[in-house]
Amino acid sequence: METARVSFGLAAAVLIPLGLAWHGPRPWRMVVFTALYGAYAVLPYGDEGKPWIALCVAALLSLGFVLWKHPAGMPALGFSVTLPLMVGRVARNRWVSAAALSAAVGLAAWSAGPTAGELGRELLLSDGVAVFLSAALISVFGGGALAKSATAPVRREILALEDGPERRAAVEFMSAGRAIGLLERGLLFAFLAAGQPEAAALVLAAKSLARVPTSEHGKHASEYFLIGTLASVIASLVMSMAARTAVGLPIL
Repeated sequence: METARVSFGLAAAVLIPLGLAWHGPRPWRMVVFTALYGAYAVLPYGDEGKPWIALCVAALLSLGFVLWKHPAGMPALGFSVTLPLMVGRVARNRWVSAAALSAAVGLAAWSAGPTAGELGRELLLSDGVAVFLSAALISVFGGGALAKSATAPVRREILALEDGPERRAAVEFMSAGRAIGLLERGLLFAFLAAGQPEAAALVLAAKSLARVPTSEHGKHASEYFLIGTLASVIASLVMSMAARTAVGLPIL
């Protein structure tokens, strides 16, 4: 439990402000948040050394991201101060940022290297991990090839339409689907492989609400949406069932 609290807590201390983009307009807020939340995560284990080393790693990562985002000078502290920290064409802050990030990586490797190395070796040699990883990649990327092949006739019909609002709307609808398809197949595989088909159904429901074609897209876009979604479901379902069967789990 100690490892889980420290790992999750320090990851949150760095990733939450990054997700809120505080390293840009509010850099010092990011540093303060990382320090305070990181201290909260490691506080129960203050009599041990490694949690505090991990906190130093998180603080160095936070500082490195802040300095990398502000290459021309130190971030302002609420009043206008600019330091001439340029060396040639590369800002000195970038060098300091690189040093901080490198120190974080080195400190983490020194502190958790043996444990992480043993865990990495176990994961690397694990047959179950290899099966699920390969099946996930086949589902996400191979399923993309399946969806592309299945929707090719509809795509040709759309491109053959006369130039007009419907054709432009349908082409725009198609062009926005690749990244969504990758995420869709990844989530479907993850939930199905974990034995949670109900959660996979929620993924499809969310996609339908967010991306369902409207009347302005025309019937071709609706066909493209339906065929592509079914192809993604088939790829994710088949590969998750195959992976679960291969490692001795129930098929669903």
